Amino acid sequence: MRAIHMTAVGGPEVLQPIELAEPEITSPTGILVRLHAAGVNPIDTKIRSRGLFHDAEPPAVLGCDGAGEVVAVGSAVARFAIGDRVWFCHGGLGREQGNYAEFTVLEQNQAERMPERLDYLHAAAGPLVLITAWEALFDQARLQSGETVLIHAGAGGVGHVAVQLAKIRGARVLATAGSEQGIALARELGADSVLDYRAGDVSARVLELTGGRGVDVCLESVGPQVFRDSIGMMAPYGRLVTLLDPGSELDLSAARSKNLQIAFTLMLTPMLLDLHDARMHQGEILCECAALIDADQLRLHIAHTFPLEQAARAHEQIATGHTHGKIVLEI
Repeated sequence: MRAIHMTAVGGPEVLQPIELAEPEITSPTGILVRLHAAGVNPIDTKIRSRGLFHDAEPPAVLGCDGAGEVVAVGSAVARFAIGDRVWFCHGGLGREQGNYAEFTVLEQNQAERMPERLDYLHAAAGPLVLITAWEALFDQARLQSGETVLIHAGAGGVGHVAVQLAKIRGARVLATAGSEQGIALARELGADSVLDYRAGDVSARVLELTGGRGVDVCLESVGPQVFRDSIGMMAPYGRLVTLLDPGSELDLSAARSKNLQIAFTLMLTPMLLDLHDARMHQGEILCECAALIDADQLRLHIAHTFPLEQAARAHEQIATGHTHGKIVLEI
């Protein structure tokens, strides 16, 4: 089968096309999926440049997000039949094969049925960012109807679905973006106010828009300085969730004075730590999101598509930090 190998730790040039043996089902509950598309996420570029998890060494096939068709099933598979269309976030961290390939094998409980209205490209764009946004907003921050939430990078991969999920929950949504296209996309997806961070007055604008109170919930996905600045934008007893390491130079005195709750979201934790119940919960999230997509309440925005053989170009694009929505490899 065609695949992309991460041949070493390094830049995008270490991603090289290769022919590999087609994987085989080794478990009674395993399924073989012909992949039609693979999502490209920032975690892929970090693994490529920093190294694999699970003490694994290159070569390896990257790519956590996949969408494809079930083409074979193990003897005990009950959830799927040949021909079913599935999407999932599985593999690509170093232990199991990732989805930059024509085929993959996974356990039946690690995949879910795709939304009926999606094609494979849009389905592959979804799992990681949908689960991340859901866990951050609903599991960690417990966002409620009528609350105000600030979503940084509201036109990005996680941000553009977080804006929509927050609106579905009934929240007032403030978002940040740094281009005219990003501002327009965040507004189109339902943000009540979109702040251009290039103007440099995000904190003042947030406080102005909230009558000086600050936001109840903040989803931060940019970096340490934005995390620190966000503390000043929070209402007392607010919940600040970050997807990144906030860094070591932290003064949390203001957060303590406001009695803030600070939480982290890393949706890969269940995969990294083999947490069965948490993985089942993530499957439930995908099912909830599929229902919202099929009801035309939630959509996935693709900024760029590349053929599988151009995975290196996809990594170069995502490294610019200016992608709106998602990048997908077409297989």
